[in-house]
Amino acid sequence: LQIWTAGVDSLNGLQAVMVYWLPLVSADLRNLYERDAVQKKTFTKWVNAHLARASCRVGDLYADLRDGYVLTRLLEVLSGEQLPKPTRGRMRIHSLENVDKALQFLKEQRVHLENVGSHDIVDGNHRLTLGLIWTIILRFQIQVIKIKTEDNRETRSAKDALLLWCQMKTAGYPEVNIQNFTTSWRDGLAFNALIHKHRPDLIDFHKLTKSNATYNLQQAFNTAEQQLGLSKLLDPEDVNMEDPDEKSIITYVVSFYHYFSKMKALAVEGKRIGKVLDQAMEIEAIIERYEALAAELLAWVQHTVTIISNQKFANSLTGVQQQLQAFTAFCTLEKPVKFQEKGNLEVLLFTIQSKLRATNRKLYVPSEGKSISDINKAWSCLEKAEHEREVSLRNELIRQEKLELLAQRFDHKAAMRETWLNENQRLVSQDNFGYDLPAVEAAMKKHEAIEADISSYQERIQVVVELALEMESEGYYDTKRISAQKDNILRQWGLLTELVRARRARLEQNLALQKIFQEMVYMIDWMEEMQVEPGDAGHPRGGRELRTPLSSPTIPQVLLVSKDLGKHLLEVEDLLQKHGLLEADISAQTERVQALNATALKFSELEGNGDHQGGGHRVGCHQVGCHPVGCHQVGCHQVTRLGANRVGATTLVAPRLGSTSLVPPGWMPSGWVPPEGLSTGVRTFLAKSSSPAPGYQPCDPQIICNRVNHVQTCLEELGEMAAKRRKELEDSRQLWAFFQEMEEAEAWIREKEQILAAKTCGRDLSSVLTLTTKHKSMLGELGSRRALLHQTMKRGEQILAKKRFSPGGIQEKIREVRLRWKKLEEVTGLHQQRLQEALNFFQFSAETDDLVAWLQDTYRIVSSDDFGHDDYSTQALLRKHRAVVEEVEKHRAAVVALRKQLALLAPEHRQGVDVQIRVVEVEQLYGEVAEVAVLRQQWLQDALAVYRMFSEVHACEVWVDEKEQWLERMEVPEELDEVEVVQHRCGVVGTGRPVATVHRGH
Repeated sequence: LQIWTAGVDSLNGLQAVMVYWLPLVSADLRNLYERDAVQKKTFTKWVNAHLARASCRVGDLYADLRDGYVLTRLLEVLSGEQLPKPTRGRMRIHSLENVDKALQFLKEQRVHLENVGSHDIVDGNHRLTLGLIWTIILRFQIQVIKIKTEDNRETRSAKDALLLWCQMKTAGYPEVNIQNFTTSWRDGLAFNALIHKHRPDLIDFHKLTKSNATYNLQQAFNTAEQQLGLSKLLDPEDVNMEDPDEKSIITYVVSFYHYFSKMKALAVEGKRIGKVLDQAMEIEAIIERYEALAAELLAWVQHTVTIISNQKFANSLTGVQQQLQAFTAFCTLEKPVKFQEKGNLEVLLFTIQSKLRATNRKLYVPSEGKSISDINKAWSCLEKAEHEREVSLRNELIRQEKLELLAQRFDHKAAMRETWLNENQRLVSQDNFGYDLPAVEAAMKKHEAIEADISSYQERIQVVVELALEMESEGYYDTKRISAQKDNILRQWGLLTELVRARRARLEQNLALQKIFQEMVYMIDWMEEMQVEPGDAGHPRGGRELRTPLSSPTIPQVLLVSKDLGKHLLEVEDLLQKHGLLEADISAQTERVQALNATALKFSELEGNGDHQGGGHRVGCHQVGCHPVGCHQVGCHQVTRLGANRVGATTLVAPRLGSTSLVPPGWMPSGWVPPEGLSTGVRTFLAKSSSPAPGYQPCDPQIICNRVNHVQTCLEELGEMAAKRRKELEDSRQLWAFFQEMEEAEAWIREKEQILAAKTCGRDLSSVLTLTTKHKSMLGELGSRRALLHQTMKRGEQILAKKRFSPGGIQEKIREVRLRWKKLEEVTGLHQQRLQEALNFFQFSAETDDLVAWLQDTYRIVSSDDFGHDDYSTQALLRKHRAVVEEVEKHRAAVVALRKQLALLAPEHRQGVDVQIRVVEVEQLYGEVAEVAVLRQQWLQDALAVYRMFSEVHACEVWVDEKEQWLERMEVPEELDEVEVVQHRCGVVGTGRPVATVHRGH
């Protein structure tokens, strides 16, 4: 079977093989072959029927599907989709790729392909190729069949559905009983029954008999092909057999199913056309009605919007209330009716659209401006206008009610503010300031309380103004009365603030002057305390600590009249330091006094009659007898001490209303700055003040001038006393500095005496040189000390010349120091002499030792037994020896001078035995060196002569050898000229000059 399957490539080959093998195979195999042949023929016709739409045709199903191109076109026709473009080429790989694309498409269509691969189709496998076509038929022809049973349940499979359809269509036909797709179709009655059921005009079924199967099949197949246009997929012999092929019959029956199903659909469509025409006429009538109602509703909406969009309202509360009632009637009576009409229009349009949609017609589009959206838009505009109208009416009603309430509130507050302003104007018109600093400060505090009250009341005035402005901006009908009352309140408020400012200016002038008077009292008290002896019980402030008017820390009680000038330098320095602090305090107080005087004189320069323009009260110009508070006599004028308490300035609160301020303009001259040196309270107060109130003067200018002169006089006296006290302290410091410097000089002299007494003259030259260097530095220090001591003594003499202190102690100290200094200079000179003698001795000893060492070295040189080994070395030794002889001759003067140096030494050094022996040894050693040097020179000269002789002898021997060799080689010439030359040479040889030289040297 395998060999048979592999060798068959075409139908002719298959038939040839069957002829050969048919007697050998069994009946089952023969049936199998017949079914495959029928299937191939049926499937080929089915494929060609569908490929006719693609202008394509299949000859051999197995061979033509192998390249995959026909298979791809078939799937495109059946599915209506575009498959990937086939690959061009006739190679096996191209065919495999095309078939694989077709199979991949079937898999995407959820078609199950069991054991079917692209190579099977390309190789032309019959069974698998037929199976693939059958799978395609099932997917695209049979699978779409769905038939409902009597109990409204669908069949399980497409095959069962097709069988049920056939049974339903042939029910009632005699001798037609379809139970399967094989034997039930053999007699041909089933095919004729299906055609007769749908087209009874084509077949006379009652004339057909079951026994004439071939005729029945032929008639059915021809009628289907000729009348219905169905391809003749089967032949009568393919069906009229013992076991017809089920798949072939199903494929043919499916074509009947699809044809009759389409014919039924066309019949149903015809019946619907008449019904659609009736419905179209009904819809036209409804559309006309819709158009008319929509136009009427839109006209009403437009008219209504125009009316209610008018925003003009009555300018009264009653008129606005009436307009609101009319609007409410519109909203509750007229509008609901029109809203119902709008809803009816929507229902009518919905009905039109529903009918059109039911007839599958194009939906109705209302004419321009009459669609539901247009109506809704117009209705939205109506509702928007209605809402705006309602909001506007209610806002206007609220505004009118608010204006009425504001008017009532304004009247109430305006009456209260006018009453309060009148009372406060009467209060600030009074000038009861008092006559001293506490009274004026109390008046200032009271005035500040009044200002604070007025400043806090500004917000209430502002509230009244804001109420009036709000009513004016809202257009209140009685705005003229409101504006007049508001202006009246503002005028009264401005007048009150001007009165407060003027009163504060006058009060500040009084307070500033009283503070200046108080500062003057402090200054006078302080200057008096500076002039009181410590512990003076007779003075009211005697024995108390000083208190400066600058509120600085308490200084030590070092007073200007004290006679204590110190008992030593440190105490004087301490007194000077304390006096410097006192002078610094006085200097600071001087600046302060000048500042106070300048400030006070500003008050004396003010012009005016001194009377207040309102009350006529005079401030600060009272008689001493009326207010006896600690008076002082200043010339012919009485100076009254005013108050003792000082109060800082108070910060004012500026109002907000308009440009009016409670802070008064300054009362000092324009551009004036408070001078340096004033107390913090006075400077702060004056800095906040400007120019004075015109026509007002707080005090009599003459009193101010008297007090200024008195304070200035006291200050000058205090300065003179301080200068005198400093001069005395400076003189005392000069005196005690003199004594201290003299004591320091004495201590230094004692120290140097001890140092000189403990010093020795040294044990050798280096120690003597060190001591000499130290002594020289001490001499330099002694010289500098001498200059300082002379300066100190000169200052002592100057102190004596001033005759301010007792001269006994100063003169005694000068005399004592001079004696000590003279003694120190004597000891220093003696020590310097001893050091010089020791230095001379040790230098003599060192020079002697150096000379002895040199002579010993020279002796070793001149006593050497080295006379050279040849002429050259002997000459070198002779040159060195001559240099040594010259050095020995140079040292002769040094040896001779030893006696002179010995004579110059100090007796204790010169008379020493060791020294004299040392000098004798040096002289003897020098004599020996000179003698040995002479002998060595002679020996070197003799050696040089011998070596020269040896050199000449050697030269002579060489010459003789050369001549002998020449004579031995000489030949007697034949020519006369040559004989003369030879004779001449022989004459030269006969002279014997080298030999003669040798003899002379010997």
